[in-house]
Amino acid sequence: MIEALLFQHMKTEIDEMIAQYGSENAPPPWQIFTIANNIQDGNLHFVQKVFEGAFEFDIMFSSGSASEAVTSDTVTKSIQSATKSFSDRFSALLAPKSPFNNSRYLGFAHSMFSNLIGGIGYFYGDAVVDRSYAPEYEEENEGFWMETADARGRQGVIKLEGPSELFTSIPSRPFFPRGFLWDEGFHLLPIADWDMDLTLDIVKSWFNLIDEDGWIGREQILGQEARSKVPSEFQVQYPHYANPPTLFFIFNTLVDKLEAKSTMKDSGDLLEPIRSAHIQDPENAKEYLRNLYPLLKRHYFWFRKTQWGDIKSYDREAYSLKEAYRWRGRNPIHILTSGLDDYPRPQPPHPGELHTDLISWMGMMTRSMRRIAETIGESDDVKEFKGYENAIIRNIDDLHWDDKAQTYCDATIDDYEESVHVCHKGYISIFPFLTGLVPADSPRLGAILDLISDPEELWSEYGLRSLSKSNANYETGENYWRSPIWMNLNYLAVRSLLDIAQSPGPHKAQATTIYTDLRKNLVQNVFKEWERTGFAWEQYNPETGEGQRTQHFTGWTSLVVKIMTMPDLRGGGTIKDEL
Repeated sequence: MIEALLFQHMKTEIDEMIAQYGSENAPPPWQIFTIANNIQDGNLHFVQKVFEGAFEFDIMFSSGSASEAVTSDTVTKSIQSATKSFSDRFSALLAPKSPFNNSRYLGFAHSMFSNLIGGIGYFYGDAVVDRSYAPEYEEENEGFWMETADARGRQGVIKLEGPSELFTSIPSRPFFPRGFLWDEGFHLLPIADWDMDLTLDIVKSWFNLIDEDGWIGREQILGQEARSKVPSEFQVQYPHYANPPTLFFIFNTLVDKLEAKSTMKDSGDLLEPIRSAHIQDPENAKEYLRNLYPLLKRHYFWFRKTQWGDIKSYDREAYSLKEAYRWRGRNPIHILTSGLDDYPRPQPPHPGELHTDLISWMGMMTRSMRRIAETIGESDDVKEFKGYENAIIRNIDDLHWDDKAQTYCDATIDDYEESVHVCHKGYISIFPFLTGLVPADSPRLGAILDLISDPEELWSEYGLRSLSKSNANYETGENYWRSPIWMNLNYLAVRSLLDIAQSPGPHKAQATTIYTDLRKNLVQNVFKEWERTGFAWEQYNPETGEGQRTQHFTGWTSLVVKIMTMPDLRGGGTIKDEL
């Protein structure tokens, strides 16, 4: 409404300018895009200032009941105090480590992280949901994507629900000002190091959205204003659509800190006891987990019920006949629900498909549920989740490892009703590794590390490509997840490489080298592009390193801050593989 009023007033001025000077000889934009200097009575006032060159100004409001008026000097001193407090706290909690421990990288880290924190907001409004539960949404028939498209087109199945509220950290304030489920877990990883209690409030807000079945909408487009920035075909949320369960990263982080008996760091912040309340008092944290635990279980078993994959119908051989998974919401080009949108998958889509990334996410989620159950003393559940976890890890190898290709692959059903692998080397191929399910002594690890470090496959000077350079689909079509470097999954790669590099095993030295080089490449490139353009970017070009797609993408690209805090393993002397 306010935006419409502003543009209405501005249009009047623009029309007068065009009438006077003509469209070919119009004044410059800074002069023409203005509102009239015509002050009148009203309950809403627009103030517009036009500057030439560098400038700054203060906007102050002094309450009539205040003991003293707010002045520019007061504002300046408050900004200086807040800046120093932020810098001191950052140095105590998130200081970059070698070779990034210098003033240039510190200023970069400050900018990235403060923009991430600045993207935290509160949203309120209704949402568009299709709760028709059409039988086509089971996606059980060949050609199911055509049936589901017809079902989505039926009249009267889409309704407004809510209103709901969400406290969330968003990917980009100008371009994506709303909550995204799979983005959130990545956003919160650096925020958890800064303020765990704030992080847990955001996680709780997401789980407050859960419905009676255990579903949480993957994109929270709350209210008409939010919907005005989203094409209509992407506004509807479907209760059979999942999204990667990245919020469980935060539960793992919380349990890690509790098990390590983390102590409160002296950051000089008077609010530190509040920010760290759940870490300093383990009973506080356990009570939080106990209160949320029924919702976590409901969400977990919703995944198992709605995203299951078919083993029995196709006589697949596996340790478990239950642990297989398939994303719903697929069509021949996209699986938007996976988060990896246009990444190549088996063609044509088939109800017998099994997806490597989804079973990996389920393995991570199951391990997290087991650890939570251990922490709060749910011994019966611990045993149940241990069984699921073991079966998933065994089935990842049984159902998805391809001996010939020496990589993990999606599975589908061929024309002879046989289960076959379809291998597109890229992020999907290393997903069990990215989610921490490949141990240091795994017989698969050597091939995974070779794939990661091969310049003809995933390796580039700027980070890991999303799809192998040798793949026929490389840089084709939309080219969204078909070559570009994405910081969120590169972060998972760096983290997993560090785990292997710090564990005894036959690939310790190789993992250390890859970790060191990948960490350096990622940070240097994001920094270089930030210096060159002034922005963090949604993704980076694997051939040039240039930022591309959405600019000011300070969501998961801010994971570069976490990467800078990781240890420099170059100075540890000669590292030898342990046979």
